[in-house]
Amino acid sequence: MILNAHSGLRYLVMIAGLVVIGYALYGMATGRPYDKTMRITSAVFTGLVDLTALLGLVTLFSGTFYPALTGHITPMVLAVVVAHVISRVMKRRPEDERTYAPHLVGTLVVLGLIAVGIMAIGRPLVGS
Repeated sequence: MILNAHSGLRYLVMIAGLVVIGYALYGMATGRPYDKTMRITSAVFTGLVDLTALLGLVTLFSGTFYPALTGHITPMVLAVVVAHVISRVMKRRPEDERTYAPHLVGTLVVLGLIAVGIMAIGRPLVGS
């Protein structure tokens, strides 16, 4: 059950990532000042990445391990780190220096790492 939840959460992560990317592009295109909505969508995305990683760890510690998982775990750990680096960088910037670009680039990197991690275990990005 935990493995299925871990595997199924990837769809929510992808949807949340696309929302972050879409909102960042919208903010950049319209010249809107950085706002609370961007911060919240990014936090939801990071939280879903964290939840997926936690379920992955539970699955791993339940005794499910095979060598191909190394190629899955490495990019996934990097994805979690990148997701948190984005939020840390944006929180430390003064409000007038916050922009949408780090969210756009960082989320693209996180989704890319997740795609590499999923394909490393021979699974398609969409489907089963």
